[in-house]
Amino acid sequence: MLLCALPALAETKLEGALTQGGLVRGQTTPGSLVTLDGKPVRVAANGQFAFGFGREAGPSATLAIIAPGGQTDIRTLAVAPRQFDIQRITGLPERMVTPKPEDLERIRRDNQMVATARKNDFPETWFAEPFDWPAKGRISGVYGSQRILNGEPRAPHYGIDIAAPVGTPILAPMPGRVTLADTDQYFTGGTVILDHGHGVSSTFLHMQTVTVKVGDVLPRGAPIGTLGATGRVTGPHLDWRINWFDVRLDPALAVPPMPSD
Repeated sequence: MLLCALPALAETKLEGALTQGGLVRGQTTPGSLVTLDGKPVRVAANGQFAFGFGREAGPSATLAIIAPGGQTDIRTLAVAPRQFDIQRITGLPERMVTPKPEDLERIRRDNQMVATARKNDFPETWFAEPFDWPAKGRISGVYGSQRILNGEPRAPHYGIDIAAPVGTPILAPMPGRVTLADTDQYFTGGTVILDHGHGVSSTFLHMQTVTVKVGDVLPRGAPIGTLGATGRVTGPHLDWRINWFDVRLDPALAVPPMPSD
């Protein structure tokens, strides 16, 4: 990971990838106020905080830290650009590519459930711990790639796809609180959101089974359910996503390489 140290004025350090899709975790003097491009960032009692950059972020962002004594440290962070892949997928049922009018209300409800779950700003600092892979398998899709479905361009992909057999266990990549547990969303099938505090969350899509419920607090490695092929898919896989509130981040930047065993 890229390690950036700010001057001793605010006693602040940042750890993470200063690039599109990057999750950045910080440590500053307890009691400091932090903003990113003018947006307040929650700072824990021990000085920990987090923020992230979306797929289209850049070329720079302004981080401001106001120490308890009133001294202000303002830094311009260069956000590195990335090149993203184009993926073409054909053979999908037309109803899943272009939903019928009667499906649109269900899709709207699904989207609202997800958006509500991602608005939480819990005080826990689980996000400061390292991420584990939630499942092992072949990487079949990457963050930021744009998919062309049956010849029609769609929104970019915002997760990392892990292809593995149906029934493969899915485990909590770090501690968190379950804020969404739905077994049948239109596009994503079995869907779970696990909140790691300060707006950082993991989302798990296309699950075969969901074995947690909203409000559960899970330790690292706790079972969430099993990998499946539910929702709009061409084969069994886990689509794992990381967010900072509504900012979509790249999980691949937050974990070591996928284990080979």
